[in-house]
Amino acid sequence: MTRAEAIASVEDHFDSGVFFDDLARRVAIPSTSQEAQFRPALYQYLEDEMSNTLKAMGYTVTIHENTEAHGGPFLVARRIENPDFVTVLTYGHGDTVRGLEGMWDDNRDPWTLTKDGERWYGRGTADNKGQHSINIAALRAVIENRGALGFNSIVLIETSEETGSAGLREFADANRELLAADLLIGSDGPRLVPSQPTLFMGTRGAINFTLHLKYRDGGHHSGNWGGLLANPGVRLSHALTTLVGPRGEILVDALKPDHIPNSVRDALASCVIEPIENGPEIDPNWGEPGLSPAERVFAWNTFEILAFKTGNPDKVVNAVPPEATAWCQMRFTVDKDPATFLPAIRAHLDALGFPEIEVAQDVEDFVMHATRLLPDHPWVRWAAASIEKTVGSAPNILPNLGGSLPNDIFADLLDMPTLWVPHSYAACSQHAPNEHVLEPLLRQGLQIMAGLFWDLGDAKAP
Repeated sequence: MTRAEAIASVEDHFDSGVFFDDLARRVAIPSTSQEAQFRPALYQYLEDEMSNTLKAMGYTVTIHENTEAHGGPFLVARRIENPDFVTVLTYGHGDTVRGLEGMWDDNRDPWTLTKDGERWYGRGTADNKGQHSINIAALRAVIENRGALGFNSIVLIETSEETGSAGLREFADANRELLAADLLIGSDGPRLVPSQPTLFMGTRGAINFTLHLKYRDGGHHSGNWGGLLANPGVRLSHALTTLVGPRGEILVDALKPDHIPNSVRDALASCVIEPIENGPEIDPNWGEPGLSPAERVFAWNTFEILAFKTGNPDKVVNAVPPEATAWCQMRFTVDKDPATFLPAIRAHLDALGFPEIEVAQDVEDFVMHATRLLPDHPWVRWAAASIEKTVGSAPNILPNLGGSLPNDIFADLLDMPTLWVPHSYAACSQHAPNEHVLEPLLRQGLQIMAGLFWDLGDAKAP
């Protein structure tokens, strides 16, 4: 059998409606990790649905409990064909955000896969059941057409990603041998543009924190006390303007990346961020001056003010408020240590005469760490060539995604190169009502992954 025949078989799998039926069955399991009453569905998804699918493909499957009290179980499926072969870890998550029943257009049920033109609606279609279903179907196509994969395969499916991947780090650390691989291939997040495949190799990190200023207990009449009492809203807003400029540019050098590697600049030079249907308009003059839009979101840090409160916005009264709070976030690239951000902000505020402002993390010690695999890495060149061979054009190559994933667990803790091939797009409404995937992206995703997994079995793979 040939590569072309393996790709043709996944096309038939899609065109015949079998892939739709598989995904419909998975969407119907209400495996949201955000609502405790649906916890049994997390087990149902792994034990009944995915375990049976992978066992039928010749995998040995085990279900593991989570050491975190609120974390969901893990599935690990292994197909070891030869100890000398390359071993590939494929990751996905079977949990979803809450269904938001009653809020979907046309009274759609979030747990029923519904087709409307080229859109398939349902909770988890984009994030992440549809994406890991593509990868597993592509693995099956290679097995059926070649009679074997030609490499060793490990599939990891967690069920707590939507609640911060609780327990995943501890599970991976305790099961290094079980998960040991030469490479991670996963699918999550969106393509840069719907019409062109995307390959990304890491994520920006994220750390959330608060700036808080309290002067006194209770508000005081602004007529009697205005001009006599310091206003914490005024003070805090001025402090914020010393951290981030009027166009979103970071003003403190310690919060910026040290540099952008040349290979990153070269890869991003051809990446054009286009407006998308139902998406916001890009503000051309926002962010770090002198950078392209792609560099600003994929190769630079951002300081975001997520919320600001002083007084009572719901019931405004004529009083000098007693306190003010800004909820902030740093999104950062791999060359900055997140442990340095809050001390740098503290030192900056002290130096400018704002010692009374408290700087604290929202959740103590919780950080989404940044990762990146440089675009000139051999695995990146190999994967890009495989994708181009399948679809006839080169993918957009992003050194890292603008958002965050638990990729550092694989890249740093388990010490493996990481490749991500997303099968969704930015306007898919994930985490909201009307989550959906696009039919052409699903079909092409099956073709791309069948080609990638076929090529992994060839001697040409790194």
